[in-house]
Amino acid sequence: MIGRLTGILLEKNPPQILLDVQGVAYELDVPMSTFYNLPVLHEKVVLHTQLIVREDAHLLYGFLSHEERVAFRLLLKISGVGPKLALSVLSGLSLNDLAIAVANKEAGRLTKIPGVGKKTAERLLLELQGKFAAAGTNAAQGAAATSAGNDIVNALLALGYNEKEADWAAKQLPKDANVSDGIRQALKLLSKS
Repeated sequence: MIGRLTGILLEKNPPQILLDVQGVAYELDVPMSTFYNLPVLHEKVVLHTQLIVREDAHLLYGFLSHEERVAFRLLLKISGVGPKLALSVLSGLSLNDLAIAVANKEAGRLTKIPGVGKKTAERLLLELQGKFAAAGTNAAQGAAATSAGNDIVNALLALGYNEKEADWAAKQLPKDANVSDGIRQALKLLSKS
């Protein structure tokens, strides 16, 4: 298994790159989130990798962060999701956005990704539920905080506040506020303004 490569970036042709590791050049497919954050050509880069062995090919995938590789592996475990689709999902949504979409069960957000239809999106939501937290990715923490923030905004909208007021109040709250405390604090803030 090839777990990590450190080398000089020789070529960038989305979604593929060529990485020179002490005289051996590796072709890697990378998600667009990694691709856009790569250094300029002929600079050193460290990539976490995943090797996929098939009958007809050995395919190497690279990721700038460990969390991206973990998400890629989680996606590969889902029935009907291969490496190309997993790469497409990670290219279409950031890890945080994917975790938020899963936490909020937003199938519509996933269907905007090329290659992801309604059934695949629903399968992704079902299979990934709780997996980001179990894998220990930072995306799960961000998703939980954003999910609570969305719930607070939705509650304020339901109480008759407009979107601008609800968003303003939610932004004033501490990041770790739970929904019920957040609603109470937001109502206090809105009554003072």
